[in-house]
Amino acid sequence: MTRNENAEEAIDVLQELGLKEYEAKCFVGLTRVPTGTAKKLSEITDVPRTRIYDAIRVLEAQGLVEIQHSSPQQFRAVPLAEATETLRDRYESRVEQLRDALEAVESVESDAKSSVQEVWTLTGQTAIANRANQLVEDADDEVVLVVGDRSLLTDELVEHLNGFPEDVDLAIGTVSASAQAEIQDAVPEATTFISGLEWLRSETDADHDVGIGRLMLVDQSSFLVSSIMPDTHTEQAIFGTGVGNGLVVVARRLMAQGLVPGRDPEQADE
Repeated sequence: MTRNENAEEAIDVLQELGLKEYEAKCFVGLTRVPTGTAKKLSEITDVPRTRIYDAIRVLEAQGLVEIQHSSPQQFRAVPLAEATETLRDRYESRVEQLRDALEAVESVESDAKSSVQEVWTLTGQTAIANRANQLVEDADDEVVLVVGDRSLLTDELVEHLNGFPEDVDLAIGTVSASAQAEIQDAVPEATTFISGLEWLRSETDADHDVGIGRLMLVDQSSFLVSSIMPDTHTEQAIFGTGVGNGLVVVARRLMAQGLVPGRDPEQADE
């Protein structure tokens, strides 16, 4: 990626975080120089000089730019670490505000009951990881997780797995002995095993095969299975709930392959 492409990417991300185009361009421009006047900033950003001052005032109010009231005025960006922390706080504050607003929205079907048996689809590693983390948090008795792609065992998921209450059983399956040892080190309280599901291997000819990312069975009643698309490496998942759900029933049979005796999800049906 060239320097110009990096600058364009930074401008795009800043706009996604709420800055307007000229504000984003001015901030990125100031990161390229120790200090700058309105004239110099206009030359390196292509922002009209008459719009520089408005953009700088907004950036100063947001804690991203400092102003030296000399003649002419000098501007400089705050240190990168401070800027990113300021933007992170602002973004997280907006997310919290959005969550509070959405929780306060009145349901148009407040008396409707959720279906006991459900099947849903999810796309995107972040969304699927969040769902997996939530499943782990909500577990009461048991979590069985089979990892087909080691990269999906994220630090956040490991943190959730290591925070298990003592009365929740945890079993983690892998497709190789080396992966089993690695996961045992990462989550020492878990029972690990090598899954008998050879088709989980995602190291196959990536030309054509869709690799299985993760399988998760929680409390014998919730199941998540994801796949990794070979071309885009996008993760897609199916999520099912309900003890009698056909997907969950099949999942209990599949997850039992390679699982140590005494932790077999099938035993719940016997």
